[in-house]
Amino acid sequence: MSITTPVELEGMQAIGQAVGMALKKMRDYASPGMTTRELDEYGGELLRQLGARSAPKLTYGFPGWTCISVNHQIAHGVPSDHIVLQEGDLVNIDVSAELDGFWADNGGSFVLGCDLHGHSALVDASRQILREALQLIRDSVRIAHVGRFIESEARKRGYTVIRNLVGHGVGRSLHEPPGSIPCYYDRFLRTRFREHAVVAVETFISTGARYAQETADGWTLDTGDSSYVAQHEHTILVTDGQPQILTEANGIWDA
Repeated sequence: MSITTPVELEGMQAIGQAVGMALKKMRDYASPGMTTRELDEYGGELLRQLGARSAPKLTYGFPGWTCISVNHQIAHGVPSDHIVLQEGDLVNIDVSAELDGFWADNGGSFVLGCDLHGHSALVDASRQILREALQLIRDSVRIAHVGRFIESEARKRGYTVIRNLVGHGVGRSLHEPPGSIPCYYDRFLRTRFREHAVVAVETFISTGARYAQETADGWTLDTGDSSYVAQHEHTILVTDGQPQILTEANGIWDA
C-alpha cells in the first residue's frame, strides 16, 4: 500500500495501534500454566474490543485469532489446549488484523518469566537488530541491503537467519507488494523501498536452523533440528527520512 491521503494515514495508524496494543497486552497476560489456546482467546477478545478482525483467520481460515509459537516452533503456531506454557519458554506471538479496510502486522518473541534456558540473548539480538535495521529504511534504499545488514548483524552475534520466511508489503490486505523483504542478502533482489509505502519488516534470528520446516498440522513451522528462533516484526511507513513505526504500543518499543 502507498499512503496518499490523511485518511489513509489515520486508518493505518489506527490498525497499527490496535495490533501493537493487542501484542503488548497478550505478552503481559501470558503466564506459566496457561495454554496457548487460552492466550489466543484473550488476544481474540482484545481484537474484538478494538473493533479489529484477525487477519490470518480472514485471509487463510487459520484456526486461531493469533499465531503463538513456543520453543522450537518458529512461526504460525496453532493455538492449542495441549500446549501449556512453562516458566522459561521462548514464546512468539504474531498479531495481524484488519480494521475499517486497513491491515497491519506485528510480532515479538519473549522469554516467559525467568530465563531458565538462556534465551534472553537471542531475543535481545532479534529485537535490537530489527530496531537498527528499521533506521536504515527510507526512500530508494535497496531491500537487499537491509537484508544484508540483518544477516551480518546476526552472524556477528553467532546466529544465523531463517531464509524462507520474509517480510512483505501490507495495508489494504495482509500481503502486498513488495512480496519479499528477506532478512538475508539476496543479490538478485533489485527492489527498493519507496516513500509512502507501508511494509512489515521482520527478523528471524536462529541458533542453528536456516530454513523453517512445516509440521504435521499444516500450519506451524519449526526449526526441525531443535534449535531456537526469535522473531520481531513491525509495520512501518517508509518516508524520505526515518520511518514511522505504525505498530508501536503507546510509543514504547516493545516488540
